[in-house]
Amino acid sequence: MLCFIACPLQAADIGLEFQKELHQRSLELFGIKSPLQKSAVTPEGFQRHSGQPASEQVLLADGLTVEYFVRHAAHKTDQMIFWPNDEAPTHILTCVESGHEIINSQTGRLNPSVQRIEMKTLEIETILRGMKSCDGIRRTPWGTVLVAEETSDGRAYEIINPLATTEHTLLLGQRGSGIIRKPSGSASDSIILRDALPTMSWEGFTILPSGVVIGGDELRPGSYEDEQNNPDTDGGSIFKFIPDTPWISGFAQITDLSASPLAAGSVYAMQISCRGGRRQFGQGCEVGSGTWLPVHAENARPEANAKGATGFYRPEDLHRDPGFNDPNHPDAIRFCWANTGNEGAGNYAEIMCGIDIAPDQAIFDQQSVAINRFIEGDPDFNSMDNVAFQPGTGILYVIEDHPNGDIFACLPDGADNDIKSDGCVKILSVVDGSAEPTGFFFSADGKSAYLSIQHSADPESMDYDGYATDDILKITGFRSPKH
Repeated sequence: MLCFIACPLQAADIGLEFQKELHQRSLELFGIKSPLQKSAVTPEGFQRHSGQPASEQVLLADGLTVEYFVRHAAHKTDQMIFWPNDEAPTHILTCVESGHEIINSQTGRLNPSVQRIEMKTLEIETILRGMKSCDGIRRTPWGTVLVAEETSDGRAYEIINPLATTEHTLLLGQRGSGIIRKPSGSASDSIILRDALPTMSWEGFTILPSGVVIGGDELRPGSYEDEQNNPDTDGGSIFKFIPDTPWISGFAQITDLSASPLAAGSVYAMQISCRGGRRQFGQGCEVGSGTWLPVHAENARPEANAKGATGFYRPEDLHRDPGFNDPNHPDAIRFCWANTGNEGAGNYAEIMCGIDIAPDQAIFDQQSVAINRFIEGDPDFNSMDNVAFQPGTGILYVIEDHPNGDIFACLPDGADNDIKSDGCVKILSVVDGSAEPTGFFFSADGKSAYLSIQHSADPESMDYDGYATDDILKITGFRSPKH
């Protein structure tokens, strides 16, 4: 209809205007010169190959640059950490999300699970073989490394002296017993199964200075049956391990695994309530205040479900917010994790954040922990998997888990009325449709980041040490936002 005299004014799309403003002010808000507008599309016939420049692997926001860190990391390299610290690292330690299997029938060699990469020489050596789907990896305050398996009966293992531990093997069929051998055949004295920690599908977790471990069970709703053969089980719970003997900050790093606080302790599952003054839990109560329920480590998943612990849709990577501070509760911590959801079903994933005012305790029937949504997904931003806080900025980087996966930078919450991120922009997209981005983490200054391009459909010519390989990229050009 044409209007010649007076036409009603069309209402402004304030949401679209705000989205455009995030892009226009991205250097000021995110330290990113200009974010991406669209995700990558895999060119016809694309394949990873030895002569390929790193710039062909990913689309990048304007101002960022990419180079190969290594091209011969083990196939399915996932989460990574610096060693011995973030400030002056000499190595990167990695988890390899491969199966518990023989990869060389002649030698009986098992799959690589934990590797170290020397940052100057780029030499790669395998620390441990034989885990099933190693994913989570973290340094401990007492000088060890904790690694864990992302599988339904996943276990956690502690490693001491990771630079002096080479080619140890978790024997085939012996995951549950934790029998680990040195190359000589003798028992390992530098890697141990930590059966005091919950049996679950591990991915992200945080380790507090006391030795408390908080992590999620990467489980979708209805994906296993309980003892009553009921397939309508809840999703993955968030668990807390509290050591019997807490670690005391300032003590010298341990020299024997028997001194680790992970040797013994208690496990609890988080239960959120959503009505004041009473325990009202279950469907509709995924956000609110809650408590921690005692469970047994070996039966953590079924006991959490039976006791009414809160279930989430595949809790994956989880990190403590390093910039959080609550003047009213000086011991309080904030931790955030990704619920991957199911984009095919319109469940576009979310980032949840919790505040635990007494993280070294598990106080029953007391509102000691509160959970709320921080980021909600959409048709373009979904299947959230990894998260990483950029040092010194409060910006949370969120990594998608699907082909041509994207990475988004998300602002912290400001002084507005909501308690959600003030907005996100896309900064990276993977070109290879057979791969996904994972393991993203920052250098201590927040100016560089490392990223695994996981499980590409590789040619055999790129195998290393008898196993297929992945690329680890180094991305530079991140800046601090002007705010």
